[in-house]
This record gives sequence, structure tokens and C-alpha cells, in this order.
Amino acid sequence: MLSRTADSLYWIARYMERAENLSRILRVTDRLSLMPKLAGTGSNEWHSTIVVSDCEEGFYEKYEEATAEHVISYLAFDPDNPSSIRSCIEAARRNARSVRTALTTEQWECLNGTWLEMSRMKESRLRGGGLHGFLDWVKERTLMFHGSTVATMLRRDSFHFMQLGTFIERGDNTARILDVKYHVLLPEHAEVGGGIDYYQWAAILRAVSGYRGYHALYNEGIKPWLVADFLIMREEMPRSLVACMGKVKECLDHLADEYGQRHESHRMAGRRYSQLRFGKVDDVFGQGLHLFLEQFIDQNNDLGAEISRSYLM
Repeated sequence: MLSRTADSLYWIARYMERAENLSRILRVTDRLSLMPKLAGTGSNEWHSTIVVSDCEEGFYEKYEEATAEHVISYLAFDPDNPSSIRSCIEAARRNARSVRTALTTEQWECLNGTWLEMSRMKESRLRGGGLHGFLDWVKERTLMFHGSTVATMLRRDSFHFMQLGTFIERGDNTARILDVKYHVLLPEHAEVGGGIDYYQWAAILRAVSGYRGYHALYNEGIKPWLVADFLIMREEMPRSLVACMGKVKECLDHLADEYGQRHESHRMAGRRYSQLRFGKVDDVFGQGLHLFLEQFIDQNNDLGAEISRSYLM
């Protein structure tokens, strides 16, 4: 396969996964912003969303304050933001047109239909109660695309490059969603483990479609260390960091078998997967959850860059 074809397939998957995860981040932020605040405490939910989405520089060049209206507009529809939901779907469709013959009919029709519908949408749709309907639509369309990929593509290098893009992006975004909790500071006088804290963690679980799964695995109520264990080290959870790294390693192994060569990216993925697979959540909290997540995001970016050097250039 030509490297430019592999690159387009990889980024189609990343852009569609990013659009889905932006919708999840906006949903959890909206839930957190509706929770009661204690008197005299500030609210920084919408600023936190800009920070964890890695859009802080571009956003504050355009807006002075992180209000709900500004953040939703910038992350959902703004063409000047290359990571907005609209920009991600447009970029995925543009890449898909260049490698049309490498995609199945179902993949192309889903992607093209999503873009056509998105291009007709007006930003005014997000006002009032329209935000949740829009976010549900984004999640539905991106999940449909992922489903068409899994159900219709031959298990060859094209499929593995798309899966690589999906799980590199998904691992990054699970870490960012979990880190929202540490940017949305618990009010100074609120009790850790109290009502506000409980509902913040519940919102995080719902953002990754993990609320029921969490309760199926743990008999206790919602505990911060158990939520971290669930989203970092439980392979049963398909959006956990260890599950994502396991899939990345698996895809790279398939590519090594097909091409008969291993690269530095294989060693990096295997090492990161082993650290997560055999790690303990106590060690994560000993290090500091926020620091651990920052390091994971940096290492995930390094792995993505190494994959590009190995296969996509």
C-alpha cells in the first residue's frame, strides 16, 4: 500500500473518532455546568473543556472569556478551529475522497452522508435545548461509521491502519475526558466523596458510556480510585487506556506480519501496553492522576508520531 493511502485511512479514522469524543467532552461539560455550586465558589467547566481539548491558544485568540456559547461554537462549528466537530468531519470526508477505492461502499456512503447533513446544519440549532440533540447525532453518525468499518472491511493492512487511527485517538480522548475532573476543581468547601464529587464522577462515566459497565464490575458505589481503575486498567472497558493500547499493539503486530518488518513503534506500543496491563491504580494515585494522564497523552502523541515515521511518510 502507498504510504499516502495509509496516511489518509489512518487520519479518516482519527478525525471521526475525534468528532465523537468532542461530542462526549461537550456533553460531560454541559452536565457538570448544570450541577449546583456552593456560594462563593467559581465555575470553570467551560474553560476546562478548552484546556483538555488542547484548543486553548486558538480559542483565546478569538474570545476573551470561556462562556458556554463561545466554547460550544468553537468546538462544534468553527471553521477556524481545525479540531472542531465540523472541521473533523470535513477533513475525514476530504481524505476519503482521495482514497475512495480503498473504502467500502458502506463506509463512503456513511461518511459522505454525514458531511452533507452537517454542511446543511446551522449553528443556531445548538441554542436552547438543541445541543444534546446535535451531540447525539454526532455520536450516532460516528458510531455508524465505525460499525461499517468493522463489519465491511477486509482484514488487511487498510483495516489495520484505520484501527490504529481509531485507538490512538480514543486513548488520547479517554485520558482527556478523565482529566476534565481535575480541571473542574471541586469547590473549596465541598467534601471529597460528597454529593457534588459523586455526580461529577458519574458524569465522567456517562461521557464514556461506562456508567452501567462500572456498576457491573464493581459492587461499591462510585469511588474516584475505582473510576480511575475502570478507565485506565480494565480491559473489559473498550474505551479504557489499556484496551486502546492493546488494540494499537495488536494492529501493529498484524502490520509487522504483513510487511515482514518491525519498527520502533512496535517496541513503544508493547512497552506502554505492558505498563498499563500490569500496573496498579495505587501507583497512579501515588504519582498523581493528573500527572499520569498528562504523561500518557504525551507518550501517546510520541507513539502516533513514530507510527507516522514507520508507515505513513
